[in-house]
Amino acid sequence: MNRKALIVGLRGTKLSFKESLFLKHQKPWGVILFSRNIKDLNQLKKLIDNIKHIFNDRKYPILIDQEGGRVSRLDKIIDLSLFSQGFFGSLYKKDKNYFKTSFRIYVDLVCDIMNQVGININTVPVLDVLRKKSHKIVGDRSFSSNPDIVSKIGKISVKLFNERKIGTVTKHIPGHGLAKLDSHNKLQSINTKRKKLKSCDFKPFKECKSFFSMTAHIIYKAYDPHFTATHSKKVITNVIRKKIGFKGILISDDISMKSLEYGLKKNALMALDAGCNLVLHCNGNINEMLELSKVIPRIDIFTQEKTSQFYKFLG
Repeated sequence: MNRKALIVGLRGTKLSFKESLFLKHQKPWGVILFSRNIKDLNQLKKLIDNIKHIFNDRKYPILIDQEGGRVSRLDKIIDLSLFSQGFFGSLYKKDKNYFKTSFRIYVDLVCDIMNQVGININTVPVLDVLRKKSHKIVGDRSFSSNPDIVSKIGKISVKLFNERKIGTVTKHIPGHGLAKLDSHNKLQSINTKRKKLKSCDFKPFKECKSFFSMTAHIIYKAYDPHFTATHSKKVITNVIRKKIGFKGILISDDISMKSLEYGLKKNALMALDAGCNLVLHCNGNINEMLELSKVIPRIDIFTQEKTSQFYKFLG
């Protein structure tokens, strides 16, 4: 599979000439869609059909960030803003049976839309464990402040999406819940001891098996005082791969976020060198995408093999 270790966003609701050329010649591993790319159901299906036609690949990876609540990229098709992960976490605590029925209805609805238009990966579940001092960027994107509840609903989420042939991306590995700053804008260092990280933040990721996982742009001083998880060989090798036991494709969080401080191309290369398998670039800036494509290599053998397994899963 001759693709670059890159997932890109697009600027609008249809492919521009430059974007079409970029996809054809640079061959990124996948494309991620946001609200800016969606006008209605028919337009979305046409956009995705056009992307897949370029690759002549009906299984080409099309990702979306449909968490529910504040992060609802399908909101121009259906309003899912009520159904945050926090909403379902609260429901789980009140009435587990009602939760199971309601959550399945929600996931089925989301999957119906995704299957209809050709999306095959959703970047859920968020497995960050909420804290009292967590930044509001986490908030109701978390299922709970209880790692057991996060783990249980996380496993249910992965299972339900997989039953409908949608791949999942657990995030933000190894855990973003302790952050008091928004990593879109600022770098966060966490001083928490290893024992607490293992028993709380790492637990949901260890228990939820997913094809994909997305890194946290956070420094975990107990393991690496210098680099964020995205840029840390120590965290990716010793924590994500060994302690947590994640065996799938590891995707960096958005490489253009301001918490990464080395410049776009260096941020991307450092992520790959640290052990990320794919680099995520979300903003749809074609000039940045072209710059990245000059330095990003083709996917390695491990990523090729895992991609083939994902394709078999899709059927």
